[in-house]
Amino acid sequence: MTAIGIVANKQKTNAWPVAEELVRLLEAKRADVYIDHVVASHIDREDLALPIDKFHEVVDIIFVLGGDGTLIGLAREIAPYSIPILGINLGNLGFLSESEPADLPHAVDRILSGDYCVEDRMMLHTEVIRNGQRVHEAVALNDVGIAKGSFGRMIKCSVYVDDLFAGTYNGDGLIISTPTGSTAYSLSAGGPIVVPYINAILLTPVAPHSLTARPLVLPDDEEIHVKVYATHNDLGLTIDGQLGYPLEIDDEIVIRRSPYITSLIKWKERSFFEVVRKKLQGESE
Repeated sequence: MTAIGIVANKQKTNAWPVAEELVRLLEAKRADVYIDHVVASHIDREDLALPIDKFHEVVDIIFVLGGDGTLIGLAREIAPYSIPILGINLGNLGFLSESEPADLPHAVDRILSGDYCVEDRMMLHTEVIRNGQRVHEAVALNDVGIAKGSFGRMIKCSVYVDDLFAGTYNGDGLIISTPTGSTAYSLSAGGPIVVPYINAILLTPVAPHSLTARPLVLPDDEEIHVKVYATHNDLGLTIDGQLGYPLEIDDEIVIRRSPYITSLIKWKERSFFEVVRKKLQGESE
C-alpha cells in the first residue's frame, strides 16, 4: 500500500479543510498517511505528524497543497530523495499542479491505483565563488537569477560556457533556467517556452541595454560561468525567486545541471501543450 505524505502552504488558510478531506479519503482507502507537523497541528492530527526531513524514510508520494511556489520550495527541500510530488492547486496559476481541491476523490483513487505517470524534471546547481572561495551554493527547480537591486543602475555580466566566452550582457541581469522554469520568470523576460522533456539550460537577459542581446538555449551538460561587475553594490542572486543571496562586484556564479531531479506526478491524458494553452493562453476548460 502506498504511503502518502501531505504538505501545505501555511499561509493559505483554505489548505486546512482540504488537508482534512484528503486525510479522510486516504484513511478510508487504508493508505498510510504522514503529515507535515504544521498541517497536523492545524487539523488536530498530531498522531500523523512527521517532519518533512523524515518523509524520505517512509513516504512514497507527497501531496502538496498550495500554489506553484509551495511545490517549488518543497522540491528543493526533498531534492536528494526524488519523491514523486502531486500538486493540489490552491494558488492562482497552478502551472505545475495536476489537480484541484474539487477533484480530491478522483485524484486519490488514481494515485492509489497507479493511474498516473511521473515526469523527471532537471534541476540546477549554483555556487558563488568570491576571491577563489565558494561562499554559497544552492539547488533550483525553476531558475537562478542574477540582478541589480531596486535602485541600482545596470550591471554587467560576462558569460562563459565551459571555457568559451559567450558574451557580455549589460542591463538588469540574467536568468538561467531549466525547461520547467522556462514558463516562469524567463518567459516574462522574453525567453522561449521549452518542453520539459528536453534537457537544456536557458540563458535569458533581463532588460538588456542592447538590441542584439537574445536568449540562448544551451546543452544541459555544459557549465555556465557568470562574472558580475557594476559601479554599485546593489547586486543579488535569487533561487527560484524565493531565496536571495547578496553578491559583490567581481563575484563569479557557476551554474550546472544538478545531480538531483524533481519527480512530478502527471495524468497520462494531460499534455504539456494543453497546460500551456489553458494556463498561459487562457483557453477555457
